[in-house]
Amino acid sequence: MEMLHLRYFVAVAEELNFSAAARKLHMAASPLSQRIKDLEHELGQQLFDRSTHHVTLTDAGAALLPLARDVLEQVSAIPWKLAEATKPQRSTVFLGMPAGVHPDLRDRVNALAERVRDKYELKRWPGTTADLVQGVHDGKLALTLARLPVTDPALEQLPVMTERLGAVVPADLFAGRDSVSLAELADFPYVASPEEITPAYFDQLDHQLNELGIKKRIRLTNTGYGGTSEIISSGEAFSISMLDDRSPMHGYRLDNVTVLPFADFRPQLDTGLLWRRDRTDGDLRDLVDAAKEIFAEPLSS
Repeated sequence: MEMLHLRYFVAVAEELNFSAAARKLHMAASPLSQRIKDLEHELGQQLFDRSTHHVTLTDAGAALLPLARDVLEQVSAIPWKLAEATKPQRSTVFLGMPAGVHPDLRDRVNALAERVRDKYELKRWPGTTADLVQGVHDGKLALTLARLPVTDPALEQLPVMTERLGAVVPADLFAGRDSVSLAELADFPYVASPEEITPAYFDQLDHQLNELGIKKRIRLTNTGYGGTSEIISSGEAFSISMLDDRSPMHGYRLDNVTVLPFADFRPQLDTGLLWRRDRTDGDLRDLVDAAKEIFAEPLSS
């Protein structure tokens, strides 16, 4: 039995969907299914009941899940536990930073770095929320800011900011307006940035828009946030982004792009500060204690 078999098993057990688990693992569903069958053969136990419409854990699968999680947690803890055992007096630690972190939140990151400077050299590490969360889980990052929701039970999270979102629209078509309704956008496709860089919340937002009558979609691949702005600037679509003019996400705006509040919809993006629960009594105790004080009062914009 290899560690990957357990990782594959846990992914399928959490998703109860082979296709969703395969996407999470960045692999195809067919080889994932085969690896699960290999594990079942080696254990001599069926771990999942499979049908066309659903996947459920068997009794053996339910019994294996906490054992597999525990093994994976112990293995992923090895790097930071080893680092703790051999660390110098002042540790270099990394804090993950997703794209578009609000300047007020950056000020608090700076305050944290200053507060703990005698014991930790706190450096920033950029990435998507998914990668940064995985980095904290694996012990490569001490903390991360992350766009919520995040559903990793190994991590503790502190809500630190709520940002109101608005409609990113072609400026010439909505000149002189101070808000826009969903009905006015029904004929425009909704365009989101590529899935690999978009926080999970925007999947929920996509479903909400569909239920509220926004049916058309443009799916972009292999481009960044600037690609979304390019489509909107040409008058072909709308998107959703931070409403506050001070948000760094406004740096991606091109000519003929503006952000308006919704008149009949109030989406918001929540950001949290995350760390591994089992490190708060070890090498990160002082860092987490300081972070809890500095980020105690959530911000809003």
